[in-house]
Amino acid sequence: MIRHLVLFKLNEGVSRDEPRVIAGVKAFKKLDGQVPELEVWECAWNISDRPIAYDFAINAAVADHAALQRYLDHPAHQAGVAQWREFATWVIADYEF
Repeated sequence: MIRHLVLFKLNEGVSRDEPRVIAGVKAFKKLDGQVPELEVWECAWNISDRPIAYDFAINAAVADHAALQRYLDHPAHQAGVAQWREFATWVIADYEF
């Protein structure tokens, strides 16, 4: 199994209640039913107010490297990423478990 972790930081001046951010969150939440490779799918806003914290997180799991690539290439995933590019930056970690 491969864990896929993504932490998003909203760009300066962007708030989570903006329509484009709300749409981006909805796009990612919908992936759970659209991408068959996803065996685990969680995404949510951070609840910590620590200054080093990121704003939004994805925690996913897929079977193997091929499944991860299919998820990354999936049109619904690519559409969500395109939305988030407009208002956030992110870091990613993928690891076997």
